[in-house]
Amino acid sequence: MNLPFFYIDHPAQLNEAVILDEANSRHISQVLRMEAGEKVNLTDGKGNRHEAEIITPHKKKTELRILQSSSRPAPSKALTIAISTIKNSSRFEWFLEKAAEIGVKKIQPLICDRTERQQFKPERWQQILVSAMLQSEQCWLTELPEPKKFESFLDAPENADAKKFVAHCLEGNKKSLAAYHSEISSPSTILIGPEGDFTPNEIELAILRGYVPVSLGNNRLRTETAGIVAASWLVI
Repeated sequence: MNLPFFYIDHPAQLNEAVILDEANSRHISQVLRMEAGEKVNLTDGKGNRHEAEIITPHKKKTELRILQSSSRPAPSKALTIAISTIKNSSRFEWFLEKAAEIGVKKIQPLICDRTERQQFKPERWQQILVSAMLQSEQCWLTELPEPKKFESFLDAPENADAKKFVAHCLEGNKKSLAAYHSEISSPSTILIGPEGDFTPNEIELAILRGYVPVSLGNNRLRTETAGIVAASWLVI
């Protein structure tokens, strides 16, 4: 039987005593009803996995001791999905969950010309990513920076060495993203537009910045669906 798996937001060392936050402490003591001497797994979301023993179960501050540690290599396909936020927050949150389960390295919310802006919810969205990481038993937490304007993201220096794609619905000379599946090496970035798609000016600007125009198939997809299709072709 797999040990319960929890997230800690800081590094931990062998034999170190660790205090869990209130939410995880309550889950251990009141939901799982675990006792001193029982074991759990921990990850810091940066590739480290720890087996820990419960020293003092407590509903607000359960104390653990690290028994053994290991590190997991970063995913071989480091994908950044730069995607417009959408008005329907539940659909965007669904995208965050599924993209994290697939193993997307970074999700960059975009503000585009046609973006119907929604409130950025960093704490809630971060918790969705943490839960998805634990559910899929990964040790690398998907990164979620604050939203950026479209042009600002195109000019960000961290994108310079990535294989770059822009998915859009306009007619033109573009191949299916699936055709690049076997060519992808780490890292890669894909732009996913808002409901209503990128504007022609945004598409032109992306191409001038080195983004290759691609199609995600014959069907017109919702923003969050397009993100998942892209993730499945560029990560799995």
